Amino acid sequence: MNTKTTLDLNLLVTLEALLIEQNVTKAAQRLHLSQPAVSAQLRRLRTLFDDPLLIPLRRGMAPTSKALELLEPLRRSLDQLRSTMAGHHRFEPETAALDVNIACTDYVQAVLGQPFVLMLRQRFPGVRVALHHLDPNGLEAKMAEGDIDLALMTPGEAQGSLRSRHLFDERYVLIGRRDHPKLCPGISVAQFCALEHVIVSLDGGAFSTPLDSGLAALGHQRKVVLSAASFLFVPGIVAQSDLVALVPERLVRNAAVMLDAVDCAFPVPGFSVSMLWHERHHGHPAQRWLRAMIAEFAERL
Repeated sequence: MNTKTTLDLNLLVTLEALLIEQNVTKAAQRLHLSQPAVSAQLRRLRTLFDDPLLIPLRRGMAPTSKALELLEPLRRSLDQLRSTMAGHHRFEPETAALDVNIACTDYVQAVLGQPFVLMLRQRFPGVRVALHHLDPNGLEAKMAEGDIDLALMTPGEAQGSLRSRHLFDERYVLIGRRDHPKLCPGISVAQFCALEHVIVSLDGGAFSTPLDSGLAALGHQRKVVLSAASFLFVPGIVAQSDLVALVPERLVRNAAVMLDAVDCAFPVPGFSVSMLWHERHHGHPAQRWLRAMIAEFAERL
């Protein structure tokens, strides 16, 4: 960083916008400034940090390594300052009216969304929640347009420039009906493959998953007799048959009367669930309150 250049807080705000938008025109719109003004500030920033920061491409701009290093500490510092400056703008959830749009999978609706909504109804009756089917491919656009406030999902490439906060980690267990004659702790791989399995194909119709590819590489093949489009369907049919299934553990924690659950015969990768939101909602007092409530509720799970 060039210490001979006077530090201007407005320059840091502009840098944050540029790194988020990676486009001078969009950054100018976000900041309610003209494009020449933002271009001039970018030149000053390049001098300040002695780095190009953003490299022009055919469409938009790409951040340099230095710029990527700056983004998170810059965000944290500016967020803390914004929080201090906006401390007098408080959200009163006990009396406020608030509509919230949350996108998530059916699994997350069952293990987090449903109990969270019931808690809200008891404590904050003015808060209404609309649960939406999760479409990762169109998520960022819907958030930018204000159609979706939050997404509860496994973060991945579809995350784009969305902000995120980790909520919990999930693992898989093997379930069967209560007193299933062939389901027991310490089940072997051969015994596992000999059972009749239900799998979940979110895209519909598939009779294999990446797990089956892994088994095949080891010389094994399990009996898949049913492909379901949703995890929510699986515990019910397993409880009434000799079928078994690998399901997320939280989905069946309260089904001990109908089901037995054991660890799989070999390591099965789990997944994480995070909360994602768009920059447009980041500083809103009601949205900050909502995110804090969800994070606290998920931690208790």
